[in-house]
Amino acid sequence: MTLQQLLIFLPAALLLGASPGANNLLAFISATKAGWLRAAKGIFGRLAAWAVLVVLVSLGLDVLLRTSELAFVALKWVGVGYLIYLAWQFWTADASSEIEAPDVSTLMRREFLTLLGNPKAYLLLTAFLPQFVNDAAPLTPQLFTLGALYLVVEGVAALLWVTAGKLVGAHALTPMRRRIINRASAGLMGAAAFLLARTERAA
Repeated sequence: MTLQQLLIFLPAALLLGASPGANNLLAFISATKAGWLRAAKGIFGRLAAWAVLVVLVSLGLDVLLRTSELAFVALKWVGVGYLIYLAWQFWTADASSEIEAPDVSTLMRREFLTLLGNPKAYLLLTAFLPQFVNDAAPLTPQLFTLGALYLVVEGVAALLWVTAGKLVGAHALTPMRRRIINRASAGLMGAAAFLLARTERAA
């Protein structure tokens, strides 16, 4: 990748990474409940999932998702189901006492599973990264390098959402306000599930 390509890739990747989506909404909600540090550590679950996706895409999984309607639909509805499950957890959370902060392992697991169940993440890698590939050089090493760079940018973007969630905060709130935050969180996860359900397979 040339310096000119890098200067285009980094801001474009940051815009993609910072755009509203299931994982960024989850990071935001996690920070309101668990604080900045725990939510920031939870992001490592997302980055681990991205690393898995980069490897899978480099090995040709994108071909399966682009050619198999069944594989794409199955993956999509697994992701939708998990987001609905998270929405139900938020909706039914007890607001009569202080919000119980999820531990780091729970936050990491949620981030990991949410990303792996989102076919849009696979399509992003297969549509975005190849634009910066040099046809004269071997493909796989370039995809790994671009994927590693994207992981760094994704981590920075996720921290922006965590910081925003921390600024909103959810500690020392009245039960009514805690209930509002829980219901709003459920609504955001439900909206993410709805948008994911409308995702179409790339032609």
